[in-house]
Amino acid sequence: MNTEKIQYFKDTDTLFAITEKYPQTIEVFAANGFGKMVDEDKRTTLGKTISLKDALKLKNKNIDIFTALLRNSIDGESQSEDVTLRSGKDEDAEIMIVGGLPCPVRIPLLEGLDKFMGEFKEEHGLSVKHDLKAASQGAGWIETYIDKAKGEEDLPEIFISAGFETFFDNKRIGRFINNGSFADRLPFKNTNSDFANIDIMDPKGDYSMIGVVPAVFLVNENVLGDRPMPKTWEDLLDPCFANSISLPVGDFDLFSSILIHIFKEYGEDGVRKLGKGLLESMHPAEMVKSDKKKATPPAITIMPYFFTKMTKLGGPMKAVWPEDGAIISPIFLLSKRNAKKNIQPIIDFLASKEVGEILSHHGLFPSINPSVDNRLEKENKFMWVGWGYIYSHDIPKMIAHCEKIFNGSEQ
Repeated sequence: MNTEKIQYFKDTDTLFAITEKYPQTIEVFAANGFGKMVDEDKRTTLGKTISLKDALKLKNKNIDIFTALLRNSIDGESQSEDVTLRSGKDEDAEIMIVGGLPCPVRIPLLEGLDKFMGEFKEEHGLSVKHDLKAASQGAGWIETYIDKAKGEEDLPEIFISAGFETFFDNKRIGRFINNGSFADRLPFKNTNSDFANIDIMDPKGDYSMIGVVPAVFLVNENVLGDRPMPKTWEDLLDPCFANSISLPVGDFDLFSSILIHIFKEYGEDGVRKLGKGLLESMHPAEMVKSDKKKATPPAITIMPYFFTKMTKLGGPMKAVWPEDGAIISPIFLLSKRNAKKNIQPIIDFLASKEVGEILSHHGLFPSINPSVDNRLEKENKFMWVGWGYIYSHDIPKMIAHCEKIFNGSEQ
C-alpha cells in the first residue's frame, strides 16, 4: 500500500484534531515552533481555535514541507505499534532509563529497546521502565528527575541526552557527579576511528558518549554570489556574511554546542560576529528548501548533517563539511556506578553495534562504537571543545553569557 496517497488530514483541520487523531505528530509540532502543543491543556484550548493552514501561515512555514513531516511521522507509526505506548510502563520495574532521543532515530531505537527489554527480563528476571521523550521537547523534564532526588538512590539508573546544559549543571546533576555516583561503563575503551582527531573519552571516567550530532553547512550557491565558499567556521565570521546565515536556534542542544565551540575558538568577538551573521532561525527541514523562499533566503545554513541528505540533487544547495571539523553535540550516557541491580547488559546494548548503526545509518549521528561503519569520508573531521575545557568552565553560565552576546544584549 502506498501510504503517501492516504489523506490523513486536511489543511483546514485544527491542530487539536490532528494531534488527537495522531498523537505522534505532537513531536513534529514541538520541533517546529509549536512548543505549546506539548502541554495538553494548551493543546486542547488553543489547538481547537486554529487550523493547520492558518497556523503555518502565522509561523511563515512552508505547508508542503510541514505536511510531509507530519505524514512521515504518521507513516512511521502506522507501520508498527507505537512503542512509546506499549513499552516502558511497568510501574514496578527495578531499573529506570530517562532521557531524550533525537527525533529521526527515536522510533527505531525504541523498537530495538522494547525487544531487548523483553529478552533482558526473561534472562535476568528484571523489568525495565523508561521515560524516553523526543529531544525536541528539551531537557527541562529530565531535570525534574534530578531535582526531586534526595540522594543517589532516588535517581534513575541510566540517563541519555544530547547537549551540555543538563549534565553539566553543578547545581543539579553536578552534586551527584562530584560524589562519584556515575561511571563510564562502556564495553569498549577504543573509540571509532572516525574520531581519531579528538579525545572524546572522559578522562575522569564519569561520562559516557554513544554518538554525536554533527553541525555542517548548507550553502545556497545562487544566493552566495561572488562571495567565497565558506570552508571553515572562521569563514562564517567574515563581515561579508552579515545577515546571510540561518541557524538552528530552536534546536537548543546543537545551538548551545555551536556557541560553546565558537566562544572557545574565537572568543566573545566570534560569538558576536556569528550573531551579526544571523538572518533568521529556521528548522532544518525548512532550511533544505530555503531556495524556494519568496523572500531573501539565507546564503548559508548551519544544520545537523542528517538534514543535508534531504536536498535535491543538482539544485543550488551544496552541503559543506567544515575543513576544521563539524562541531558536535554529544549524545551522552550517564550510568550509575553502584546500581543496586545489574545494569551492565543494558549499557552494553545502548553502546552496541546494533544501536550504533541505528544512530549512524538512520539518523546520520556518527556512533562512537568502534565496530560501526559511520560511512563518512576520511577527510571529515570533528571539532570538539575538549574535556579539559568542560571541566574548567561553568558550562550553563557560559552558554547564558554567549546567548546574550549572540543576541546583542551584552556588548
